[in-house]
Amino acid sequence: MNNEPVPPLLTVTGGTLVIADRTPRTPRPRGPYGRLFTAPGSLAFTLTGALGRLPVSMLGVATVVMVATLRGSYALAGAVSAAGLISAAVSLPFVGRLVDRHGQAKVAVPAAAASTAGAVALLLCAHCGAPDWTLFAGCALSSVRPSLGAMTRARWAELYRDDPAARHVANSVEQVIDELCFMAGPVLAIVLCTALFPEAGLLVSTVLFAAGTFLFAAQRRTEPPPARLTPSTPARWPVPGLAARESPARRRRPGMAGVLAAFCCTGAVFGSMEVVTVAEVQRLGHGSTAGLILALQAGGSCVAGLAYGTLRPSGPARRRYVLCTAAMAALLVPLTMRTAWEHWPRCSSSWGWPRRRRWSPV
Repeated sequence: MNNEPVPPLLTVTGGTLVIADRTPRTPRPRGPYGRLFTAPGSLAFTLTGALGRLPVSMLGVATVVMVATLRGSYALAGAVSAAGLISAAVSLPFVGRLVDRHGQAKVAVPAAAASTAGAVALLLCAHCGAPDWTLFAGCALSSVRPSLGAMTRARWAELYRDDPAARHVANSVEQVIDELCFMAGPVLAIVLCTALFPEAGLLVSTVLFAAGTFLFAAQRRTEPPPARLTPSTPARWPVPGLAARESPARRRRPGMAGVLAAFCCTGAVFGSMEVVTVAEVQRLGHGSTAGLILALQAGGSCVAGLAYGTLRPSGPARRRYVLCTAAMAALLVPLTMRTAWEHWPRCSSSWGWPRRRRWSPV
């Protein structure tokens, strides 16, 4: 490569000497997020996966509002929504196993079609006044869907199999997308159900889910190959849990039970955070600020995810997992301090602890 300096270009314009520097400019290096999407097809499956994940956060709220408005019973609406959650919890591991065996497109398309049919049946049954049991059946079928979040992460893991730093950034991107979807989804569902008609939220979420899933499955260039694993087969993906669903022996490996228990606890925290926050804010007499506080929580999570993605991971993943879990637990403590301080005298009295007597001169 010739490193000799390039002479400037001299020219005269209107009696003025112009000197133009012809030295080649070094391109500005891209940041970690800019380099992440340089892989062909990465932006396409990320956007389509986000489009299909947004309706998942809309489904629960849209179902509750629709059933409660059309049938006049929040108890029935909550029971129907709970049936959908149970169906999703039972069916998702089986759908994930089929995805590992046969590939994403071959399983995601039929599963999305069945889920769409169930959502349409639920909408029609609620609108036409069908018996209550049909609502449970439709909601249960609509919850048999593929996990677009897991399939998107599997594509990142396969795309950057030999680049741990890129996988670290990709996981941060997925965390931010999840937060944005679950922040915007319920709000969008409530706005549609209240501003248009009760079935609007479920109708829009069904259309978006079907479109996002089918477009995601059409991205065949970045689809990871199927994996047929046996207990003695080493894991293809260097991300714990992506290929472990296939082998019972892997589910019994040391440490897996602890990880599952920890994620059950963190899931309980995330699942109750919105309800507890709204209830506590209303108890304090600031109900109008509940939406702002929830938005701040989600926004803080997005900023933390983006900031964590820019860091270079050091040390074993087990240590980072323990440190991050401990930090989350420590940051949750201030949220409970006010309530704990208010109820401390009552609790200490019920437990029989002696109260400190105030000094009196009399």
